[in-house]
Amino acid sequence: MTQPDDGGALGVAESPGSHLLAAADESPAVAPDAESIAAPLEALLLMATEPVPTVDLANAVGAPVEVVEQALAALADFYDQTERGFELRFVGGGWRYWTRPQHAELIGAWLVEGQHSRLSQAALETLAVVAYLQPISRGRVSAVRGVNVDGVLRTLVTRDLVQEVDRDAESGAMLFGTTGQFLERLGLASLDDLPPIAPLLPDAAELEAELMLSSVSREQPGADGTPVEEGEPSPFESDTALPERSAGGDPRADDEETR
Repeated sequence: MTQPDDGGALGVAESPGSHLLAAADESPAVAPDAESIAAPLEALLLMATEPVPTVDLANAVGAPVEVVEQALAALADFYDQTERGFELRFVGGGWRYWTRPQHAELIGAWLVEGQHSRLSQAALETLAVVAYLQPISRGRVSAVRGVNVDGVLRTLVTRDLVQEVDRDAESGAMLFGTTGQFLERLGLASLDDLPPIAPLLPDAAELEAELMLSSVSREQPGADGTPVEEGEPSPFESDTALPERSAGGDPRADDEETR
């Protein structure tokens, strides 16, 4: 009778399927192809408010840059071949959707007609923040209102009530201010004619105290002796504390409006 050798007698029995787990561990991960990432890329670009670099898109979908470039080129060709009302362009170092030039007249007429409609409550609140705290960045407006204001700001720019006036020297963020059209629509000669905001807000005292405290704390040096960025002046200090509106370039109207 044949006896098992020492290795067979002392060996540990393998559990069923253990060889399958080992094979799975050794198999290389399959990289996504251009077709599988086309839909995610479309979703990301639909939400973009400015051109998105190829590297950022590649990081977002977890695919090599070369594969992302192939997918984007295929999408652009597809939109051209199917004669969609929009196209995918690479401009300003990134990718973004644009409406086609042949529809410019239609879009312009539609936007002008929409200017006669009333502003939403969100648009009015955003316009008030810009008017009293200008020049102010998009992120600062969002922080004050507690919501994303990208779409609302585009609406205000399209209606020539708000414009890009400058860039922040440190962060490079675009700063917004009101326009001459804003003063004309409100019947004001200058920003100095804006009414004091404190009597118009139910919690104005708390808001004023918070803004003044923030301004003072940012003007003081930090605990380690390093200077802290200077805060924005409070619009509540006096009726004439509003900064002058800086001159800026013509705003670029967006073809999308948030209701």
